[in-house]
Amino acid sequence: MKIIFHDKFYDDTYADDSAALPGRMSSIMKSLLPHYEIITPELATYRDILQVHDQSYIESVQKSRQLYNMALLSAGGAISAAKTGISGEAAFAAIRPPGHHAHPNFGWGFCHFCNMAIAIHKLKRDKKIKSAFVLDFDAHTGDGTRDCLAQWNAVTIFNPMAADNKQYLKKIDSFIKKIDHVDIVAVCAGFDSYIKDCGQKLTRFDFYKIGYMMKALAKRLGHHRRFAILEGGYYLPDLGKNVLAFCNGFE
Repeated sequence: MKIIFHDKFYDDTYADDSAALPGRMSSIMKSLLPHYEIITPELATYRDILQVHDQSYIESVQKSRQLYNMALLSAGGAISAAKTGISGEAAFAAIRPPGHHAHPNFGWGFCHFCNMAIAIHKLKRDKKIKSAFVLDFDAHTGDGTRDCLAQWNAVTIFNPMAADNKQYLKKIDSFIKKIDHVDIVAVCAGFDSYIKDCGQKLTRFDFYKIGYMMKALAKRLGHHRRFAILEGGYYLPDLGKNVLAFCNGFE
């Protein structure tokens, strides 16, 4: 299991929003550093971004050089995780800004480039995959990811909706049982679905179980290919422990 992270993600001055909360990335890495090897990502290229986003929208993000560079680094982290995952070794990208609310021509919810769509499009362009399954367990539906991948029929995206955590996990289990083949398993990991965060639903052990379910799915499919990228998660006292729990199940 590899963790994709760059020290620049500690910078909380690139934006004034919840995804840039002071101490947010420190709380995650404090939990992960003792347990996993860290891979430092490179910036995504302009071509990588252009595969998913309109040129005019990219230019609008470029107006803030600091934000643009951070968004490129976040997308690069997702690509690095995808490349590690395609090798059969699990990877988790602790990146920011998040991306699942970024559409081809606009973004909202602290998202600027759609990291997941960019990453799996990169694998497709490199002829590594033809299909993918994306689980998004963020408290908010990944509308941007859906939009950015809408033209790729071989990609299945699932955003669970349920009244409580037991039904939530049951829905994931029922859905993945129907999957008989995809080339890679990908996860938009949003820890704001935590019981003490805005989603008010999942426990720490639930995050572990979701990670384990995705590992088991990749194993059942016969290739073990899987990667995850960070989306939301803002309850800092428990955020790092929740991320670690997911990674322990996912590795």
